[in-house]
Amino acid sequence: MHPRKRIWIIFPLMTLLLTACSAALSSTGTQEAEILPAAAGNRSSDAAPAEETPDHQLTECEDPFGGEIPAFRTDGWETNFCLHSVDYAEIFSGGPPRDGIPPLDSPRFESIASANLWIEDIEPVILLDMEGEARAYPLQILTWHEIVNDQVGEIPVAVTFCPLCNTALVFVRPEINGEILTFGTSGNLRYSDLVMWDRQTESWWQQFNGEAIIGDLLGTKLERIPSAIISWSDFKSNYPDGLVLSIQTGFQRSYGRNPYAGYDNVNSHPFAYVGDLDGQLPAMARVVGVNLENGEGGAFALELLQENRVLNEKLGDVALVLFWKPGTASALESSSISNGRDVGTTGVFAAAVDGQTLTFEAGEEGQFLDKETRSTWDIFGKALDGPLAGSSLERLAHHDTFWFAWAAFVPDSELSSKE
Repeated sequence: MHPRKRIWIIFPLMTLLLTACSAALSSTGTQEAEILPAAAGNRSSDAAPAEETPDHQLTECEDPFGGEIPAFRTDGWETNFCLHSVDYAEIFSGGPPRDGIPPLDSPRFESIASANLWIEDIEPVILLDMEGEARAYPLQILTWHEIVNDQVGEIPVAVTFCPLCNTALVFVRPEINGEILTFGTSGNLRYSDLVMWDRQTESWWQQFNGEAIIGDLLGTKLERIPSAIISWSDFKSNYPDGLVLSIQTGFQRSYGRNPYAGYDNVNSHPFAYVGDLDGQLPAMARVVGVNLENGEGGAFALELLQENRVLNEKLGDVALVLFWKPGTASALESSSISNGRDVGTTGVFAAAVDGQTLTFEAGEEGQFLDKETRSTWDIFGKALDGPLAGSSLERLAHHDTFWFAWAAFVPDSELSSKE
C-alpha cells in the first residue's frame, strides 16, 4: 500500500471559479479576426454509430440519496439519479451552476495569421489532427469554457479541458437514439475533476475517463481521440493551414488571463478535493498518464521525462515512447497565461514503424533519434530525415495531468519517477 491521507480542501479559488461563470455577454472582442464558418456541431454523422439507451433494470427508486442531502443541487435536473456507479458523497458543487461555465456549441475558427495577433508563441493550445484537418484550441479560451462541441469532417467531437486537473481530452460525441450528444458543464466536481452532462438524456459524465457515472446512459464510455497540448509556435510552424478556435466566442471573457493564478504549484493543494491522496508524489506534481486498450496503464513523472527528454517504455506487450521538448507555458500558474513557466510539450507514441520496434534517444534542438536507423524525429512523431523520413509514429491518447487526479482515477497503475 502506498501512503495516503484523507483530505478535504476548499480555499479561496472558489472566488475564481465564480468569476469564470460570470454572466455571458454578446461580444465582438478586442481584435479584428478573420472568422471562418461555424462548425456544424450537431450535424448527423456516419462516424459515430447509432446506439440505444442502455436497458437498465432500475429506473425508479424511492430515494436515490439514501436519506442524505447531497452536496450538489438536484432541482431542475431531469437526470435519473436512481442510476449511479459512484458514491454521491464523492460529488461536490464547484460553485457555478449548470453551464455557468458555458460550453461553446457553435465554435467559429480563424486563420493562423489572424490568431497570431492575440496568441503568444509560448501559449498552450490543444492540437487535434484528424480527418485531414488540424485544429488548435487555445487554453486561454478553454480555461473559461471547458467544453467545445465541435465537428471535424464527419465526426462530432467534444474538446474538453478541466483546469483543476489540467486534463485536456477529446472525445467522439456518440449518436444515441438518433441524436448526437452535446455536452455541458454540470457545475459539479468529483475528485476535483469536471463532471459533464449531456443535454439529450441529462446523464452525468466524468471528464477524466469519459464515462457516464449517473443517469440513463450509466456505464457508457466515450471514445477517446488522441490529442496533445503543444505551443502555439509549434502549431503554426507545423500546421500552416490549420484552423484556430476563434476568440470571437459570443461571450465576454478576459481571454489570456488565468483565473486560476498560482494553482499550478507543486506545493499547493487540489481544489475541493475529497478523498485519499497518494503520497508517492506531491498531489500537484505533473505526470504523463497512459491507459492502453489492452488494459495496461502507467504514470510517468513529468520531472523524470524532462530530465531524460525521452522515455522508452513497455506496457504489457506494447512498446511506447514518450517525448518531451521545452517551449510551452503552463496555463495555470501565472495570472497571464503567456507568462506561465515553461512546462514543455509531451508526445506519447507507439514505438514501431512497419512492424519494426524502435528505441529513441534525445537529439538536438528538441528533436529525437531512433537508434536502429538514426532517423531524426520531431515532437509530433514524424521522421524528418534519415531512412525513415516521411514515416509517422502512431499517437497514443494520454493525460497530461496532476498526480492527485491520476492516482484517484487510475489507482492501480504503476508510477515511474525520479525516486
